[in-house]
Amino acid sequence: MAASATRQNGTFWSGDPGRPSPEVLSWNTGPTDRRRAKGIPMKSKQCLVIGLGRFGTAVATTLYEMGHEVVAVDQHEENVERVMNLVTHAAILDASDERALRTLGVADFDVVVVAIGTDVQANILATMNAKSLGAPYVVCKAIDEMARRVLERIGADLVIRPEHDMGVRLARQIATPNIVDTLDLGSDYAVVEIEANERLKGTLRDLNLTGRFGVQVIAMSRAGKIEVTPGAEDELRPHDKLVLIGTTHALDELRRYLGE
Repeated sequence: MAASATRQNGTFWSGDPGRPSPEVLSWNTGPTDRRRAKGIPMKSKQCLVIGLGRFGTAVATTLYEMGHEVVAVDQHEENVERVMNLVTHAAILDASDERALRTLGVADFDVVVVAIGTDVQANILATMNAKSLGAPYVVCKAIDEMARRVLERIGADLVIRPEHDMGVRLARQIATPNIVDTLDLGSDYAVVEIEANERLKGTLRDLNLTGRFGVQVIAMSRAGKIEVTPGAEDELRPHDKLVLIGTTHALDELRRYLGE
């Protein structure tokens, strides 16, 4: 069912205008419902996205298309109208107002994403409100390093800086083209996928990546075939891929070696 847009008590809901409580509104029939109708098992998460700029909209609509239940809120009506048919439920709401945020039942969501952009005060207040209302996991977008520190101190479970993080990844790819992808595990550890080149070939025993760089090989891929925890005598050839885990310092040392 397509969502309708209705104002109720100053709040803009997409759903049934006769039912003001978010818990009993009519919700969009989306990917989750279609999969259930087809008998496809899945574990759907309940997600709340606060702030519907480019970043927040991308998070909300992607989660919805992946089959999760998504409530998306913003204090600007035009932002809400833009996504109301692309998420489960949309509302005009000022998340910096704790009383307004309480009406959504924040503690019932698996994940709350605070994607407010340049308004640092609103970002901080929304994060504080979400945590104080019992949100189990809060992800926040920070515009700079100072905002990141503040958000972490007030209880954000994960703080990201999209432009900064993408810039770092791009720089690493430019400097070391055979680094296929990187997954950061907090501030100290990461998992990287590396494509082998002339400097990275031979048996894993001879390469001795653990002894030389302090990284662990957790998988190897050749022509689409993946081997988990390969043995010491397995041979690495050009264009094979290795998945490694290690400290960011150790992985940076390996990057420098491969880029020389």
